[in-house]
Amino acid sequence: MATSTIRRRLVSAWISTVISLSLVLLLVGVGTLLLVNARAVSDYFKENLQVSVLLKQHVTEEEALRYEGEVASIPGVRSTHFVSREQGMEEMSSMLGREFLDVFETAPLPISIDVNLEAGYVSSDSLAVVKSALAESPLVEEVIYQTSLVDALTQNLRRISLALVVMVALLLFISFVLIANTVRLDLFSRRFSIHTMHLVGATKAYIRAPFMGRAALQGLFAALFAILLLVGGLFVLRDEFPQLFQIFTVESLLQVMAVMIAAGVVICMVSTFFVVGRLVGYNRDQLYAY
Repeated sequence: MATSTIRRRLVSAWISTVISLSLVLLLVGVGTLLLVNARAVSDYFKENLQVSVLLKQHVTEEEALRYEGEVASIPGVRSTHFVSREQGMEEMSSMLGREFLDVFETAPLPISIDVNLEAGYVSSDSLAVVKSALAESPLVEEVIYQTSLVDALTQNLRRISLALVVMVALLLFISFVLIANTVRLDLFSRRFSIHTMHLVGATKAYIRAPFMGRAALQGLFAALFAILLLVGGLFVLRDEFPQLFQIFTVESLLQVMAVMIAAGVVICMVSTFFVVGRLVGYNRDQLYAY
């Protein structure tokens, strides 16, 4: 009766540990996914940062369209978007209201061209060079971009990457402690059998083998469950945030899955290795106190 009760407790502890480890590995997977795609995320934000080129009031649409073609050929320019006076008025009226713009007899907004740069050119130095190239044309009234936003974007992305590294390392440590405690509970009911095996000449490697195999399976099951949760979560987010799938690639997702499986198996096996090794070295008095 006592043996069956202990066995049920061990099975319950094993299942609860798999679930707990899966949740931890899920967080590890999310952090790793962001970390692996940190460069892609950085490039995505940089390439969506716009430089607005305001043209002079007398510039016609034909002249502006010709100039847009010249802008597209400047090194570092990824794409351009022509904004006519009518489009500018519609955007302004949606923000300020039609009544505000009715006070002007003529359209107060000039023709403009929105420019998106390649990620490598979105830095303070490179933007200054691009601005000079854009401002050389006699058609240009002003070139506008937010320097503070560029600097803040670069600094914050570095901080986020560092924070993700720390978070992943902390979660792996938590996983290690969690598994070590579960293995210790599992070995509690077997400590005398292990001690007896050690006394009759069984080596540490022989004693560890079944526990290591069980630990590897436990880590594998936990990782697979965590992967299912991660993939399910991404599919749920796909409709709400479709831009995520412009950043995350299948290759990066496979890399994250490999990291999750390796983390689950390695953490379980390493913690089991140390716990069993320490238990084998206990004498009889220590076993009763254990």
